[in-house]
Formats: sequence, structure tokens, C-alpha cells
Amino acid sequence: MRFCPRPCHLIVLLAALSANCAGSESMPLEEESAPGPTLDTTIGEIVRVDPRVDTLIPADAAIEKVAEGFTFIEGPVWDRQNSRLLFSDVRGNEIYQWTEVDGSSTFIDPVFEGDRTGKRSISSNGLTLDREGRLIICEHGHRRISRLEEDGSRTVVVEAYEGGQLNSPNDAVFSSDGSLYFTDPPYGLEGLEESPDRELEFNGVYRLRPDGELELLVHDQTRPNGIALSRDETTLYVANSDAEKKVWMAYDIDESGASNARVFYDVNDQTDPGAPDGMKVDLAGNLFATGPGGVWIISPDGTHLGTIKTGERTANVGWGDDGHTLYMTSSTSLYRIRLSTEGHIPGP
Repeated sequence: MRFCPRPCHLIVLLAALSANCAGSESMPLEEESAPGPTLDTTIGEIVRVDPRVDTLIPADAAIEKVAEGFTFIEGPVWDRQNSRLLFSDVRGNEIYQWTEVDGSSTFIDPVFEGDRTGKRSISSNGLTLDREGRLIICEHGHRRISRLEEDGSRTVVVEAYEGGQLNSPNDAVFSSDGSLYFTDPPYGLEGLEESPDRELEFNGVYRLRPDGELELLVHDQTRPNGIALSRDETTLYVANSDAEKKVWMAYDIDESGASNARVFYDVNDQTDPGAPDGMKVDLAGNLFATGPGGVWIISPDGTHLGTIKTGERTANVGWGDDGHTLYMTSSTSLYRIRLSTEGHIPGP
């Protein structure tokens, strides 16, 4: 296994592109040439549905492609201590790092080593950082959540519930008290629910307390995937990525668990590629959620404000830089956009 705490080699350089968006209409963003090497890219568009989105996305906002050439990337998280973005290649079995100066390079290769029998996906998926800045990794192949230590070794954070091994942890988020909320769909298992290796009869949503207590919060979602907490941490959002039930769910969350399950937003009528997937919340409580066609921006009251479309199927997002940049992992490419709004970056 190769573990690279710093960029190892240059893959791509930043492509600087700009375009203008104004009003409430959908405006295509056109590519603009820049000095030196650039990426051959077709930028998507920003769709402005509700006037409130103009307070979140500047009129001159531009979608930039900053790296490409991956298989299917996911789980972006900004590491402030090292001014870099970390993200998974779910099908490439690697974790990458990207910096403004050096572009993208290998961070961990491979993520999974071992017998692939019975495994549909073996790489990492969602990533986050704990209070000490250590990388928390949702691992499909090992069916666990691990923590990357300074020496490159990995410590198991959680791998079983009541004696049964987890399915394949997908995404995770910390609350302010240090509890880790995560989803556990069957995507890592060959045959999904029909896998003979499956040890749990449900696809769960969990809360791992700082003292190690693991609580099952939700057990009746068909494909729990992306997960986020409202700013006041009283609402838990969980994406359901089932093609037959494409919704974002919301739950009241407190010390006793999750309650008042309800559909926060339904996109079953959408025909663009994609389903509810990874998401983050800005400091105003708006949800930036990947779904059909791109990144859906949904207000706390459940109003669709607009959509950021990269032109590729977008699986997850993460706040970076000073908190005003939204990084978007979109199939083979990494994108970003500067926003007026700001999001919380995990870690110290």
C-alpha cells in the first residue's frame, strides 16, 4: 500500500474558466481560455429557480473543472491543516489529494487489499475528518469505518452492529459532541441484499457515540446514502438513492434517537441522470445535495432554490478553502464553484 501524506506527482493543472449567470433563468457557462495548459472541458450551467438563490450564488459565479481522469470519485473533504482536498475513487480503489499548486496526486493506493470474492465495490466512499484532523474513511471492501493514523496505519472505528458485520458504510458526518452519524447500504456486496455474506437484514443509519456506543437510528430506508445534520443539529437528513424511491428524508434527532420520519424533498419525477446522494449544509441551513442533474440547493423549508450542473453525474460535495468554495466530485472529474454562502469544514 502506498500512503502519500503530501502530493506525489502532478496529474493536472487548474483550469480557470469564467462565465456569467444572472436573473432567475438557466444560463449556460461557457469555457474561457486561460494561459498555459488547460483541461478540455465543457462546463454545465447554473439553474436559478427561486430568487433566494441569488444570495447564495454570485451573479458572476463560474463552475471550474480542476482535475479529471478518474473512474468515479466521491467523498470530498477539505484538510485545512495541509490546504488540500481529499477524495475517493470508488471504482479506482484509491484516495486522492488535490492542491491548488500541485493538482491531484495519489494519497492512498490501494485502499483495499485482500480477497475480492463476493465484493461489488472495494474502495472507500465517504470521507470526513475528526476533531484532531485525522481522516475518517468509509470502507466498502473491509465493511467498516476506519481512522487514518499519522504513520499511515488504519484503526477500526466501527465494523459491526450487535455481532453482525456492517454492509458497506457509505457516508458519515460528525456532530458537535463528537458523535459520528453514518449510513450503511449494501453497495459493497455482490448481489446487494441477496449477498450470502450479508449479516444484517436491513440497511441502517447509525449514530456512534464518542464512548463507542452504536445506536441504530433508522432501519427502513431502502438505500440510505448521503447524510447531513442541520445547523442546529435537530434534523438529520438522509438521501435515499433507490431508483424507485428517489427522495431526501428528514428526521428529528435528539438524545433518544431519530423520530418523525418524513420526505424532505421528492425527485421521483426527474429524468436527469442521478439520484439523491452526498450532501452538505451551509451555515444558513440550506442543503447542497447531489441528485438528478447535479447539485440541488434546497432551503430549510423544503423549497428548491436552484441547481448547479457540472455536466457529469455528481455524487458528492464538500466545503473547502475558506468555506465559500464548494467542491463537487462528478464521475471522472473534480469541479468547484465560489459561492456567497459559506459551509462548515470538519476537523480542528
